[in-house]
Amino acid sequence: MNAPRARPLGQDADDLDVEEALALVKDPRGASDPRHGHGTPAVPAPTSEGENRTHAPGAKGKGDGHKATPWPQARTTAERAARSVPRRAPASVSLDAALGLVLAAPLAALTDLPSFDTSAMDGYAVAGPGPWDLREERVLAGHAKPEPLIDGEAVRIATGARIPQDATAVLRSEHGRLDDKGRLHATREAVHGQDIRPRGQECRSGDQLLPAGALVTPAVLGLAAAAGYDTLTAVPRPRAEVLVLGDELLTEGLPQEGLIRDALGPMLPPWLRALGAEVLAVRRLGDDAKALHKAITRSDADLIVTTGGTASGPVDHVHPTLSRIGAQLLVDGVKVRPGHPMLLARTTENQHLVGLPGNPLAAVSGLLTLAEPLLRILAGRVAPEPYTLPLGEAVHGHPYDTRLIPVVVRADRAMPLHYNGPAMLRGIAASDALAVVPPGGARQGQELELLDLPWALAGMGNA
Repeated sequence: MNAPRARPLGQDADDLDVEEALALVKDPRGASDPRHGHGTPAVPAPTSEGENRTHAPGAKGKGDGHKATPWPQARTTAERAARSVPRRAPASVSLDAALGLVLAAPLAALTDLPSFDTSAMDGYAVAGPGPWDLREERVLAGHAKPEPLIDGEAVRIATGARIPQDATAVLRSEHGRLDDKGRLHATREAVHGQDIRPRGQECRSGDQLLPAGALVTPAVLGLAAAAGYDTLTAVPRPRAEVLVLGDELLTEGLPQEGLIRDALGPMLPPWLRALGAEVLAVRRLGDDAKALHKAITRSDADLIVTTGGTASGPVDHVHPTLSRIGAQLLVDGVKVRPGHPMLLARTTENQHLVGLPGNPLAAVSGLLTLAEPLLRILAGRVAPEPYTLPLGEAVHGHPYDTRLIPVVVRADRAMPLHYNGPAMLRGIAASDALAVVPPGGARQGQELELLDLPWALAGMGNA
């Protein structure tokens, strides 16, 4: 059943080409020149008085009267939208498919760890004080229970092998020597219990190892396997579908005759997976209103992500399509640069749509502003702790909007990168994070919040 509409959906008030240009960073010496490198402070392009009035706080857009949402509020709205979705039942997931998921139930040990006394080293299991008579056999990992030792006896033992009954210590190979009669002598004192891992040293059966809500990392998979698990009870991945819009996009080869390569089709699916989603499909629809309507209304995804078509041009079909299906518009434009004409809509009780601008860096801004909070809540992940770093150089800001700029972290400072216009990916491809620049800009040394990029997060490679 479609959710009720909050208000009529109008065309996006922004002229994307003009307004996004307000947020372009230009080197005072001419940073648009590709010969310039990273690290030079940037200044915004000059704006006309009329453009400033259009985006002044409280000012109305051209045509529909809606006001863009402040950037922090937009992220909160996305979180709130995800919490309104009925929870999906926890799933039983095999260990090899659980990386990046969140535990839906506590992880309790199914056995003692270790489950029997084991040797922590290669060497000799000894009983009592030395010297010791050395048995001929060897005790190896994975073999049957060895024969007990009596005082004055020793036996060669491998790391991970079961300790013979009545053994008092393990003497490391490098700490023992054999005399000409085959008796074992210690070159260092053998302390009682030395290099023996006693049963239950790490945990006892039934001990809680991790709480519900823990992220399944590679180490968690190893712990679960050691504790006896073949499957984990986890929060299911939210399902996402990507709809790439635009007749001008090529999927291979060089740009030609007014056509450009599609950068978002290859970029968005792995990024969404890194945010915890299962990507069901990537569909390239062109500028086709009927195809867009069909794709949205037939999608089973929890989140539909569209690229382009969120402005008010003649082939921008996202707003009219959402209006046609009775979607509830939750965010229609955000006071952030790049990416101002992003949107968030509830299409059904269990489904949302995030409309990203078509420019690549503007789309990244929309992804981190709206898709990340929504997917994080749906996936059961905990929000990362906010942190700040001082800027290595001053950056100029948009007069009224938040700016997100790519930075690299060097010696506990955030160094701004150039090539950070809405259509550019060169800066963010080299970056560690996005810095949140308040309206008006930030001075050198000023502490700014950073949004880490999820390149190394668990689950990035999962389908």
